Amino acid sequence: MRQIHSSAWILILFSAGLQTVIFPLPRLYILSWVALAPLLVALLRARKAATLQLDASVKLLPPTPGQAFLLAYICGILWYAGTCYWIADTMHRYGGLSRPVALVMLILFCLYLALYHGVFGFLLSLVAGGEAISRRALLAAPFLWVAVELARTRITGFPWNLLGIAQVDNIPLARVAAVTGVYGLSFEIMLVNTAIAAAFLVYRDKRKVLLAAALGAAVVLQAGRWITPPRLPTDRTALLVQENIPILQAADWTKDYFEGTLRDLTWISLNPPGSSETQHFDPIIWPESPAPFYSGDPDFRQAVSNLAREAHAWVITGSIGVRNASQSPERETHVYNSAALISPSGDWVSRYDKVHLVPFGEYVPFKNALPFMDMLTKEVGDFQRGRSRAPLEADGSKIGVFICYESIFPDEVRQFVANGAQVLVNISNDGWYGDSGAYAQHLSQTRMRAIENGRWLLSDTNTGVTASIDPYGRIVARAERKVRTVLEAPYALTSVTTFYTRHGDWFAYLCAIIFVGALLTRFTFQRKAK
Repeated sequence: MRQIHSSAWILILFSAGLQTVIFPLPRLYILSWVALAPLLVALLRARKAATLQLDASVKLLPPTPGQAFLLAYICGILWYAGTCYWIADTMHRYGGLSRPVALVMLILFCLYLALYHGVFGFLLSLVAGGEAISRRALLAAPFLWVAVELARTRITGFPWNLLGIAQVDNIPLARVAAVTGVYGLSFEIMLVNTAIAAAFLVYRDKRKVLLAAALGAAVVLQAGRWITPPRLPTDRTALLVQENIPILQAADWTKDYFEGTLRDLTWISLNPPGSSETQHFDPIIWPESPAPFYSGDPDFRQAVSNLAREAHAWVITGSIGVRNASQSPERETHVYNSAALISPSGDWVSRYDKVHLVPFGEYVPFKNALPFMDMLTKEVGDFQRGRSRAPLEADGSKIGVFICYESIFPDEVRQFVANGAQVLVNISNDGWYGDSGAYAQHLSQTRMRAIENGRWLLSDTNTGVTASIDPYGRIVARAERKVRTVLEAPYALTSVTTFYTRHGDWFAYLCAIIFVGALLTRFTFQRKAK
């Protein structure tokens, strides 16, 4: 078996670097149109030809499936390390791990999730079938990429930075997501990358024309980035409270500190700087935070109820929800990461319990089978998952509330709107990320959920970015990060649903089916040829 040519290794290193900088904070989104092309070339040209080819320009052949897996796998490891590097610092700073152990955990994380890149390379190599110029593999590549993104979402449950997120600021192009979800954008980006890769794989006499056409398409598609539709009308204003509470150990919360924090948050909620006395906010929102705000704590309940009564407004607040043993069929006390809804009369009328929890953050996977797993980090929660994605109803308005990490899952947020939500609210504590690129990555993914569902989205975070996001994914108002403040967030209600809201991930599943068909066709033709 011939070894992988050095040029293939250079190409995957180059591709990993490009894939990293197309996401914030580098913000080099325009490079998304070429970021995957080097990887594709490497996966289709990696071995020296054993015999003279018909075309002298074809000096390299596709790698074996095992070699293709290795090339793509290394590329994936580097990409995850470049975009999710913040995991090591978070686990060290807030999980109680030493820096070496936190680094090992990051490496294991990258080794695991990079398997999806590896599977992409392996399957693409199978479709190529060892051909020097495989049109079938080039045609199948965009479908395979979307299928792998779908698997990453559905199987592993970590669809962080799907390729289409890189074009969230491209309003005309991003509107495709209202039909296909973010996967449609990933497909378009991958299609252009495939055309650019093809230009370096076809015979020389066709290269210039194909490369010019591919780059021209990239320029036209990227040009939408500079088109700004008119501002959308609004008729309501919410008050988003950015608490800016430090992520502290529970022992640091003294009674005086707790009561002082509640007083401060109540005061800025009732006296927002620059607003008139007649300004009415509906609702007032407090984010998910590290504060020990328990929904069953009388002091916390009284403070929030008083706020709602004095402001004559609905209030949504992040809290730790508790279901006592007497309320549970299992006769056990359950704890939830929750968002509570309080009426203007001060009544706690409903609650959303977070459904999709963060592994090793809010619960320990396989805890019953592997008891030692909860020793990895000392600050892991022991939350139970909620069961419903029904919107919260406030005086006839239906509010789809989801918490933090849930905003990266397209189909899960879609379900709130499919169940009738007229506006979306994401409460989050992005303080865990510090000043790394993670908070900006999270914001981009949250913005895509607004586009997919055609909804205003109010993003209220502990440390920022707190923002009002319109159905085009634009940030129309935002608060400065890392300060305790409030944001007057304009928005509007709507009951019109997008095609994506009604039909979900149909496009991604269609891509998976088409690729399976291409794979079966390749083996069918191979058997007939033999």
